[in-house]
Amino acid sequence: MAIIALIPGLLAAYFAFSRSPQFAFIYVYLPTLLLIPDYYRLITPGLPDPTANQAAVVAIFIVFLMHGAPGYRFTLFDLVITSFSGVVAYSEYRASGYSDAQNLMFSMLSSVLIPYVLAKSLVEPLGVRVEFAKKIVMCLFIAAIISLYETRFGANLWQIVLGPFFPGQGWGWITTFRWGLARSAGPYGHAILAGVMMVVGYRIQRWLEWSGAWQQPLHPWFRWVPWPRLTEARMYTLGILGGVLISLVKGPWLAGIIAAVVVFIGRMRNRWIGVGILLVFVFGICLPGFLWFLQWAGVGRENALSVNQETAAYRLELIENYLDIAKEEAVWGWGLTQWPKVPGQPSIDNYYLLLFLMHGSIALALFLFILLGMSLRLMIHAMTRPNPQPLGSSLAFTLVGVYVVYIVSVATVYMGNQTIALLFLITGWAEGYLHAGREQTMGAVLASRPLAPSYRFQRILS
Repeated sequence: MAIIALIPGLLAAYFAFSRSPQFAFIYVYLPTLLLIPDYYRLITPGLPDPTANQAAVVAIFIVFLMHGAPGYRFTLFDLVITSFSGVVAYSEYRASGYSDAQNLMFSMLSSVLIPYVLAKSLVEPLGVRVEFAKKIVMCLFIAAIISLYETRFGANLWQIVLGPFFPGQGWGWITTFRWGLARSAGPYGHAILAGVMMVVGYRIQRWLEWSGAWQQPLHPWFRWVPWPRLTEARMYTLGILGGVLISLVKGPWLAGIIAAVVVFIGRMRNRWIGVGILLVFVFGICLPGFLWFLQWAGVGRENALSVNQETAAYRLELIENYLDIAKEEAVWGWGLTQWPKVPGQPSIDNYYLLLFLMHGSIALALFLFILLGMSLRLMIHAMTRPNPQPLGSSLAFTLVGVYVVYIVSVATVYMGNQTIALLFLITGWAEGYLHAGREQTMGAVLASRPLAPSYRFQRILS
């Protein structure tokens, strides 16, 4: 029954051939990635085991190449993404051999390199920036609504519905609780991953709302409700914000707050004043707060006075205990599962440390360069351009905010499943944006149109 994982691939291939790779990318791949769990896959002995979104994106990429790679233009950042994928794949091959490493190799291709190339080629160069962003928002909104079931009943609805089709898969992702409440994980495996996805979606939705990309009148779904009078934009904003809250994850919440401060610069008429406020925030609040955190968490788990302090101490001890282990295989790492485990610390809630352990210093350096390098390029781009109208419609500042979400979040949580593909979709989108030469204005938004389906026959009535 697990063969149903190939259905999105077949649909993607059909629409990519009959309409366009761009249509299949937005209308098949994005919903598959954001609404179907990544921990369900078709087990194929001797071959990589594809998930639904991997099957879809590979099918689209094949047709994309057959059509001559429309919209693609080589840039130097492509080498960074390719190098990161190659280093991680080689690291695992070196640690465990091809038979054990093939799934990770396939994953680096289908969750990192191909999403990056397709987003870079099919979004900005072909003029569907708004439609691409809207599809991400709508899918995350749907995921947030469905996730209310898990919040209320403590059971994941995706596992209830799809689990029987994939015997023995996915049950390790259990619902966790905080403050006596179920933490919603949605289709993303764990609440911390759901939190990252939802905070990213919230930032994209706020950009759409500030840009005037949604219908302004009251949404038809809510015309019968006396209060509140929700516009379509506000409906999606509140829905995804609800998805952020029901995940009950402190790391992504903190990341979202810091990202909001960064994005706030793009809403100011004098952005240099905003930069000054950001610097005061970083050096006046964040830096002292970080130093206080080190002192607070440094008491050790045995001396912690609360659950929060114990959790913080655990994360600090992770670095102290695993850094020397990571240095033993500093260049290429230990591989996915080969690194020695410290008793009492099986979970490494810091992706930078985990990446260093698994795949070495080269992979970690490339990953940091992707996050920090793209953030810096986007910030420079934003600060050297005139203020777009309306204020807040700067795509560059929104994308910087998304990178801040990842930079902060993965220092406190694990990064996996759909969060990886979403990061490299955003990176491809950002790279395409930086080279397309288009700025976000109200006129550009209003001129944008959804991808219209193409039909072989049309009848004209006169």
